[in-house]
Amino acid sequence: MDSPHGAAVKAENFGLKGPRGWAFRGVGLDAAPGSLIAVEGPSGSGRTCLLLALTGRMKPTEGHAEIGRHRLPKKMAAVRRIAALGPVPGVNDLDQSLTVAEQLREGALLQRHYDAPIRSLLRPRAERRAAAAARIAAALDTAGLDLATLPKGERTTVRDLERLEAVRLSVAIALLGSPRLLALDDLDMKLSDTERTEVWTLLRSIAARGTTVVAVCSEAPADAVVLRTGPQEDGGAPEAGPSAPAAATPKVTWGARAQDKPGKETEAEATGAPEDPKPDPEPDPEPDPKPDPKPDLKPDPKPDLKKASGTAQDADADADAAGEADAGTTEDTDNDDTKGADDALAEAGRA
Repeated sequence: MDSPHGAAVKAENFGLKGPRGWAFRGVGLDAAPGSLIAVEGPSGSGRTCLLLALTGRMKPTEGHAEIGRHRLPKKMAAVRRIAALGPVPGVNDLDQSLTVAEQLREGALLQRHYDAPIRSLLRPRAERRAAAAARIAAALDTAGLDLATLPKGERTTVRDLERLEAVRLSVAIALLGSPRLLALDDLDMKLSDTERTEVWTLLRSIAARGTTVVAVCSEAPADAVVLRTGPQEDGGAPEAGPSAPAAATPKVTWGARAQDKPGKETEAEATGAPEDPKPDPEPDPEPDPKPDPKPDLKPDPKPDLKKASGTAQDADADADAAGEADAGTTEDTDNDDTKGADDALAEAGRA
């Protein structure tokens, strides 16, 4: 049964699965109101996820839990109203640029805006300020934080606080709403053995007032209700199946054609060099597509006078070639040119 202040914490086969596998699984717990619960385990074993799931901040995948008669995961909003977070890195970090007084006033304003009844907003402003100052003073006293001992009092910035002082400030802000469950993460991080002892003493005093405390740590005290977390045998990501064999890389032959005969390896395939596009060197009975250097039978714009008479002089030939061609000729060149041209045209016509 719940006390007026604390909340009982029960869990059965409680588990949460994320994209990379199970964060935690098979958690069972039965703690009375006002208990000091220590979630013990190595970093990365799902401690923070379990803490957030028990306070209604993360939705579990399997099993159920009851926080102050509110069943999870169905009543997550109701659990959030009665559970407060102390220092949880990455979730509710303190604003390093604010002073201690500003951080406390901001926490009181948020608590009044979201958790206080609507009728409290109808009170006069002076009365609301007095009530907020009283809550802040009570929370600081419970957390054991004396503002007068700080370097600049309440005007000390959060970044100038020691680790233990920052923990006490976070606890004080969480206690502004009089929660029934208080949750803290990485309690012993960056704390000496003496400071850890002081923190555990603080949490015992809060639990003695009736508030249930859940704290994540690496080593739990002997008088706490210990809930250990660790890697599950089947908690990892599912093992990937056998990968499909890679497709065979097609053999690329430069210049190869689909008409190549199978079974015959060309020189390009053997050496990797481009295949010679020239035709096969064997004699081909068909006419060579390349133009014949010899003159064909078509009429030439410049008639070949050598072929016609053997004594005509080629106007486009070289001087030496013309001299050799005309060495033994004495006939009149004008008559020979005319006769040779007529004979060439007649021969072209017969062809």
